[in-house]
Amino acid sequence: MGIESILVMLLIGAIAGWLAGKIVSGYGYGLLGNIVIGIVGAVIASFLMPRLGLGINGGILSAIVHSTIGAVILLVLIRLVKRV
Repeated sequence: MGIESILVMLLIGAIAGWLAGKIVSGYGYGLLGNIVIGIVGAVIASFLMPRLGLGINGGILSAIVHSTIGAVILLVLIRLVKRV
């Protein structure tokens, strides 16, 4: 993995985490928090979406959408666990 791939992964994670923060709770979690949420969301979505029969083709925009969906799922689960 080259430095360009790492930078793209961090950028996509930051955008996806920010979008998920806006969708779920209305605010962001800071740059580092958004990156972590976006990357973990991408991992979650990469496990769940193929099992549900939902596939997104390659590309940066589809990676952002994919990561955002996973990040929203992550934030909703965190919100549910915090309430219990």
